Amino acid sequence: MTQPLLRPPITLQPRPKANPTSSSSSIGSQITVKTPQHSRAPSETRKAPTALSSATPITTDKVTALLIRRVLCSQQTSAPDEARPIDELLPPLSSSNEIDLQLYAIIAIVVKELVYSWYGKITPDQTFVEEVVRIIAHCTRALEERLRRIDLEGLVFDEIPELIESHILAYRFSHASIQTPPRFNSPRAVYHGLNPHPALSPVPEPSLETSTTLQAKHEADYRQLLVQGALAVLLPTEDLENACLRTLVTDVMAETILGKSIGGRVCEGWFIWTSITKLVDEVKALSKPRTTGEEIEVDTRSRLEKFGLLSERGDDTRPTMDGRRSTVSKVIWRVLQYGYLAIIGLQFIISGLFAASSEPRRSSWSRKAAADSPIVKTTETPAVVLRPLLDFKIFSLLSTLLDLSFRMPWLCGSIALLQHHLIQSPLFLIRVGAVDGLLDQYLHHLLTTHLNPSLIPSVLSTIRTTLFPKNALPPPVPDPPSPEQQTELKCKCAEALCSFFPDILNRAAGLSREELVQEVELELDVWSDAYLNKHLAYQILELVVVKILPEMGEKGVKELMEARGIEV
Repeated sequence: MTQPLLRPPITLQPRPKANPTSSSSSIGSQITVKTPQHSRAPSETRKAPTALSSATPITTDKVTALLIRRVLCSQQTSAPDEARPIDELLPPLSSSNEIDLQLYAIIAIVVKELVYSWYGKITPDQTFVEEVVRIIAHCTRALEERLRRIDLEGLVFDEIPELIESHILAYRFSHASIQTPPRFNSPRAVYHGLNPHPALSPVPEPSLETSTTLQAKHEADYRQLLVQGALAVLLPTEDLENACLRTLVTDVMAETILGKSIGGRVCEGWFIWTSITKLVDEVKALSKPRTTGEEIEVDTRSRLEKFGLLSERGDDTRPTMDGRRSTVSKVIWRVLQYGYLAIIGLQFIISGLFAASSEPRRSSWSRKAAADSPIVKTTETPAVVLRPLLDFKIFSLLSTLLDLSFRMPWLCGSIALLQHHLIQSPLFLIRVGAVDGLLDQYLHHLLTTHLNPSLIPSVLSTIRTTLFPKNALPPPVPDPPSPEQQTELKCKCAEALCSFFPDILNRAAGLSREELVQEVELELDVWSDAYLNKHLAYQILELVVVKILPEMGEKGVKELMEARGIEV
């Protein structure tokens, strides 16, 4: 066996992580701010830290590191090694220690629940598990190297939104059929005809049990072939020749990860609505101020009001300030507010334009990435043509989600005309929206500034808690919610999304709050069918795999194995 590879060069190493900060300290600081200025009993002061320390989340770095040590380093960790960090005990998975921590946590859960459950009954030796971890580390490092060479902006904001838009349009067309019952086709059959996929064929019919069984078999075979092709590209030859190890890794990836995620409840409509609701609630919690209006009112009362020597402000019978304020003063204050917001917005845009003009152009980065690509090109491929960021499908997807072409065709046409002029028509002899234009560079600067790799650890942590709650396999899937419960979940999701729309937009659209919720509920029906959602999930998965491993788009699994000198 080959020895584990060493860490990447120093230039790829992240900065040392700061000491983890307990969440109880931040909560304690908020409590001291919110507490009114009066003495508290000593017993109450002593109980607060105990209550805070008892609610330690399982996603903290300390708990995650303990999980990894207990599962993956139980035999090789001696007493002096207990204080050593994880990156010194296990091979690196990427160039970031924070990402490695989250990835190793997912690997530890999979090994504990799916490998040790049968391998621990045979032998306590961990050599086999160490080989699996080493193979996974080799694959993740190769994937990271390839990820550095692809256009992530185009993948996330252009190609994936295009697939989502086609899914929405196909769903609307399949459910808007005007055929009469003798010639009527089910919406699933119409959708599958518009977006065919071999893994989801034939269309399962409730009346034909054999079609459901055959479709499930095709889907399982497809996942196996997909993982085998990826391993044929990423694994070293000597590990690829080990059929037992290759089969185990394939089963874990295909059945445990892909089968329980895409093939499980992740594509269910009620699960998608619940996830959207949770996401909206988390965003609201981050945007809420730390102090409420009630606390501010308590802190701003005078001493005479606190001790009851003066009447409260709410009980004052004198006319309020709004009653005495004239209409002219209201207009002046409103103008000042909007003027201040306009100045802040212009300052943000101008500073962004200056910062974007000093960065390298997108076209130069694309040529450098193509020249430095580690992928061996067997045939001549045409040069990659970059599209302007304004022409990305993310804007078309937003228009499709809002159904602007039907609800506000004048607005949709005006936006399309403006987009065309910014990209094609020269303004001051330059096309500001074209590739490497001023507006294109500004949008590129915004994306690279706000979407940085530091978000990956938190995303991986969220995925881990979703797929493996409490650091273990989820309990057996209960019965899906009843139709009444699913309707309630969809209504809650619609209300959560409508909370983002200000009232001024509702009035501009001519809709009340109840009508807007009903319209959003109709749009959420796009995700109601799990079978249709699997089409989109597998299409996105294929797109990402082919972008990272373009060899799989040119050859099949058998050809890839034979190219490595392995007979199948």
